Amino acid sequence: MGKPEFIGKKSKAAGGWGALKSCGKKLLASGAPLSGAATMLKANQPDGFDCPGCAWGDPEHGSSFEFCENGVKAVAWESTDKRVKPDFFTKHTVSELRTWTDYDLEREGRLTHPMRYDAASDRYVQTTWDEAFAEIGSVLNSLASPDRAEFYTSGRASNEAAYIYQLFVRLYGTNNFPDCSNMCHEASGVALEQAVGIGKGTVLLEDFEKADAIFVIGQNPGTNHPRMLGDLRRAALRGANIAVFNPVREKGLERFADPQDKLEMITGGSTPIASEYFQVRLGGDMAAVRGMAKAVFAADDAALAAGRPSVLDRNFLAQHTSGFEFYRASVDATSWQQIEDQSGLTRTQLEDLAQIYIGANRTICTWAMGVTQHRHSVATIREIANFMFLRGNIGRPGTGLCPVRGHSNVQGDRTVGINEKPSRAFLESLEKEFGVSMPRRHGHNVIAAIGAMLDGSAEAFIALGGNFARATPDSPLIAKALMNQKLTVNIATKLNHSHLLPGKVSYVLPCLGRTEIDRNADGAAQIVTVEDSMSMVHGSGGINKPASRELRSEIGIIAGIAEATVGSAVVDWKGLAHHYDRIRDLIARTIPGFQNYNERVRRPRGFRLPNGAAERIWHTPTQKATFGRVELPDQTEHQKAIADKGTFVLQTFRSHDQYNTTVYGLDDRYRGVYGERRVVFVNPADLAEIGAEAGERVDIIGRYDDSIERIAESFRVVPYELPRGSVAGYYPELNVLVPLSSAGELSDTPTSKSVLVSFRLSEQAKAA
Repeated sequence: MGKPEFIGKKSKAAGGWGALKSCGKKLLASGAPLSGAATMLKANQPDGFDCPGCAWGDPEHGSSFEFCENGVKAVAWESTDKRVKPDFFTKHTVSELRTWTDYDLEREGRLTHPMRYDAASDRYVQTTWDEAFAEIGSVLNSLASPDRAEFYTSGRASNEAAYIYQLFVRLYGTNNFPDCSNMCHEASGVALEQAVGIGKGTVLLEDFEKADAIFVIGQNPGTNHPRMLGDLRRAALRGANIAVFNPVREKGLERFADPQDKLEMITGGSTPIASEYFQVRLGGDMAAVRGMAKAVFAADDAALAAGRPSVLDRNFLAQHTSGFEFYRASVDATSWQQIEDQSGLTRTQLEDLAQIYIGANRTICTWAMGVTQHRHSVATIREIANFMFLRGNIGRPGTGLCPVRGHSNVQGDRTVGINEKPSRAFLESLEKEFGVSMPRRHGHNVIAAIGAMLDGSAEAFIALGGNFARATPDSPLIAKALMNQKLTVNIATKLNHSHLLPGKVSYVLPCLGRTEIDRNADGAAQIVTVEDSMSMVHGSGGINKPASRELRSEIGIIAGIAEATVGSAVVDWKGLAHHYDRIRDLIARTIPGFQNYNERVRRPRGFRLPNGAAERIWHTPTQKATFGRVELPDQTEHQKAIADKGTFVLQTFRSHDQYNTTVYGLDDRYRGVYGERRVVFVNPADLAEIGAEAGERVDIIGRYDDSIERIAESFRVVPYELPRGSVAGYYPELNVLVPLSSAGELSDTPTSKSVLVSFRLSEQAKAA
């Protein structure tokens, strides 16, 4: 059998002419290529808007261009000239639209008018803002308890929108804040809070210019945050070692051609990124880091025995850490056999990597969802922190812990109060400012919210952005949960599948995008703010004409719902929506670190929020950085798969032509797949065990033991370089296989990177 047509040539390197060609195609497809190109010149600039894509930081010194291929796709997607007007819904029922793909729905264009679902005709019909706010408020106030409503937040929301959202919901009476961070970096926040006293990374972008070694674990920046590749490329060119742990060979971590480098573009050249690339088994990252730590201890013992200086930073360990001896004992008790079995790497490989770490004066460790979406994700991040403590690689220039967040303001939303477990200090600050009591009982995260919607203890769901139905696991259960509701409300820029699962009363409320001018009632343009992965807060002001005169800002929509629900006796919602400076003044008075907010955010590049760990100030119970005393898992999912013949462990990931649940196109040129998304990547040696050839269709069957049948039907097999027993495929298509009841310990994050599955030939393949 020859190579199937959908499997084609892989890019030789990330970026380069392929990126420029892809940008051009997306701008042309938007219908507004010239304005789209002009818009990109203002992306991540002091007088422009913050890119609606990833949360990678902006350099302190700035540059002429601060955008990437994904940024162009995001802007083209938002600034399209296509519109979904009310007459669109007269032509299509909700049941019909439910059969469309994510890609087909979103390429119809921008929503233009507030819409209400009409069950009799199975269509959305136009409504007015006042009618929408009044009915939403009425339904919310009819519930037996505020705890019977769920309030979801996407990481796209600005600080100002997130702050008044949490303020409204707490005045309403609940802490139910299922949030997109629950599905991605929750483990990072939990682990880092325990280890260093703050649930954020400790690096600045400038630290990448000074690091001697960078460890990249479970991360694919080429697709998920491409601007990071420029910083990795510059580090590689000056001789820094970049060690990568990733089950998949990802092009962006192998080579990168910088579109802003004239010589590389003229010659077709590229720069190697990873100096060391190790394909760790799925779920084996903790064992790999433990192995490096074990090798560091052995090297330290040898140095001391020979009368040489210790390879550990003994001063840092003594002055700034607690629990070191317990951790050392745990590492000593871990056998090399267990480390090799779980990681899939050899002792020699890990000892060589330890030497890179020992030889570097300054080291950064960076990670993403390849680490966080496992059952033992919190323990893994604690292990990463432990490893970095050994040589004092935190709180010095060129060092630090760097979880790379996804959506552009997922960190900021949490900072300003989107948290189902708010701190006592935060609630007391709100009570002091507004003179009323705030709810103290912890609310629901995503997993708990879904459970409440399924068992009937939640009856209303409001989403500030996002595509909840497609971002969450166990897709059929989520559909049932949403359609069980008395009320569903989605604040959005484009139509998506969450809107097609209406409750008894259902609204789709269209909002302004990040690139659009947001004017107040006086006609003055307003800015919003966001926080990136480096704790930097930036201003963002749109420059494009809104897609429709009917659009309102997220802040304006929240204010309208709040006024209709809780009234304006405590908060002047219209006043806040009229002048966002007033919201920032409230934030400054109620959240530490935001003093002089309005002044500082208008400076070029904004300002950095306090980060105690970056200054070696530890807000932990011991007032020191704390070693985690955690054991390796008894058995990873990958080990279970090896032990059970015919079972594999699946990870879901993005294609290069998508961002989160937004699908920009059907190509994944970095992996050599074109015009097809229903694919599964399999090690060539595993194909015989599956009984399939390249391009054949298989059904993927979930193997989670909870009596729920999970089948992803008719996916085409793609041979790919993965560890034996590991397979991979795109979400959201494969979310149907991710069990809702399988979540990270202490994080409740879905285990989307460790799903046990088996295969069978699809009926179509059998017939052929």
